[in-house]
Amino acid sequence: MDNVLIVVDDLDAVIAFFVELGMELEGKGPLEGERWAERVIGLDDVRQDVAMLRTPDGHGRVELAKFHRPEAISTEPKDAPVNTLGIRRIMFAVDDIEDVVTRLRAHGAELVGELEQYQDSYRLCYVRGPEGLIVGLAEQLG
Repeated sequence: MDNVLIVVDDLDAVIAFFVELGMELEGKGPLEGERWAERVIGLDDVRQDVAMLRTPDGHGRVELAKFHRPEAISTEPKDAPVNTLGIRRIMFAVDDIEDVVTRLRAHGAELVGELEQYQDSYRLCYVRGPEGLIVGLAEQLG
């Protein structure tokens, strides 16, 4: 997998959230008047700001896009539950799940359910961050 795209409204807030999670901002900038991009995504007259973030191990990336033109549309409630059709969350491996939850709360994140332990293998939780994004956290035990 190369990357996952998330369309957002507040690009800076979502970047700050993912940076706090441990991702590194590779780059951020405008994209406008690029016919190749318009042909790829199937939209005309596109103006957007794009940011690319990389996981600490360098193997995964999250692309964030803020559309100015055409304006982004919402197809679901902002805080859709985990069982809503479509991509619901991205899960990240973390070293200290409680520390990460505390740091993400400073960016408006809230636990979706509870922090739980799965057998003797993992501590897991889901957090809802800016714009209703759900991120899973997994701390491997042992």
